[in-house]
Amino acid sequence: PPVAAMAASGQPRKLQEQVAHGGPVRCVHIGRKSGGVMVTGGDDKKVNLWSVGRPNAILSLAGHTSSVESVSFDCSERTVVAGSAGGTLKMWDLEHGRVARTLTGHRSSAITVEWHPYGEFFASGSADTYLKVWDMRQRACIQTYRGHAGAVRNLLFSPDGRWVVSGCDGGEVRLWDLTAGKLLTELCTHAGAVSALAIHPTEFLMATAAADRTVR
Repeated sequence: PPVAAMAASGQPRKLQEQVAHGGPVRCVHIGRKSGGVMVTGGDDKKVNLWSVGRPNAILSLAGHTSSVESVSFDCSERTVVAGSAGGTLKMWDLEHGRVARTLTGHRSSAITVEWHPYGEFFASGSADTYLKVWDMRQRACIQTYRGHAGAVRNLLFSPDGRWVVSGCDGGEVRLWDLTAGKLLTELCTHAGAVSALAIHPTEFLMATAAADRTVR
């Protein structure tokens, strides 16, 4: 396989390049289970599914009415959630190539989406400053976290699935307790918009990056 060949060579190289959408590409996510599939979203309002290393899309999914701003595979790689500039979220059934569910609740762009590491949940962050947690069994939003001073652009679940971390344009990084359904602590406040979050897979460590030129 192309990925294995690249790893064996010990040298990084460009694996593939293709025109993925009919406009700017807004988001991309590689499936964690296999590492062999990739999903993209773009200004053409489509969600495209790819096999890593192959030039043509496996599926091209149309149904959004505004640009697709965020995409994420579930842990089984059978479902993709996609967030749009209008705030609507769509659950895509990849086996049948259709929308399984349309979810509304955000009042502005759904900038970021992230699946829970093992549960039937995902979280979404929006320009409306809200972080929402959605339960696929109930097919509804079960928690809405408020308090950010700006658009929520970054979020991550902890590896054990107990917490979710969010970062916003206002500079705050907040840790939320999913079981209690409330803010656990505000970890830090940057002097600029939070641009990235990373959590250590086994230790209680995380890193934040922001427009204030700092990493903490």
